[in-house]
Amino acid sequence: MKLNGNAVKPGNVIEHNGRLWTAVKVAHVKPGKGGAFAQIELRDIRDGTKLNERFRSSETVERVILDEAECTFLYDEGDNLVFMHSVSFEQISIANSMVGDRAAFLQDGMTVTMESYEGDPISVSLPDTVAMEVVEADAVVKGQTASSSYKPAVLENGVRVMVPPHIETGTRIVVRPEDSTYVERAKD
Repeated sequence: MKLNGNAVKPGNVIEHNGRLWTAVKVAHVKPGKGGAFAQIELRDIRDGTKLNERFRSSETVERVILDEAECTFLYDEGDNLVFMHSVSFEQISIANSMVGDRAAFLQDGMTVTMESYEGDPISVSLPDTVAMEVVEADAVVKGQTASSSYKPAVLENGVRVMVPPHIETGTRIVVRPEDSTYVERAKD
């Protein structure tokens, strides 16, 4: 399946230079001069080597169609993450590096989509949003009430995010794991 170069998302598996790669990090860059491009950190699914590649929006890449299965996150085992297949109840252990920075958002019992190629797990897709508690938030600066002003906060998993001024320590918020951004206050 052909995919536009700037439509690649973390977790996507693409065929590039005759090898299968999974996108680990994606950054969209709009330089002052020239066209926009996507700077993508790729990891080879076979040997784990990394490659940084630039794709312009006019370029297309071949997305590999993988077998998908719902799995439940069980626990973190040092360098590995352990999941359980929702149908066969088989336990699957994968390397932490396969999930990347998004692993911090995994919660016990979370349902994820695991993709595999020829029986080997390739990538894990987390839900679009996750509810987390703020454990540390800076105080509001008086007079700084503009809607565009955000302040730093630390979530229960140790990840730093920028939140609106009304968010305080102890508040549950909804976060997008893909790029660690605030979405909204969680509805309890």
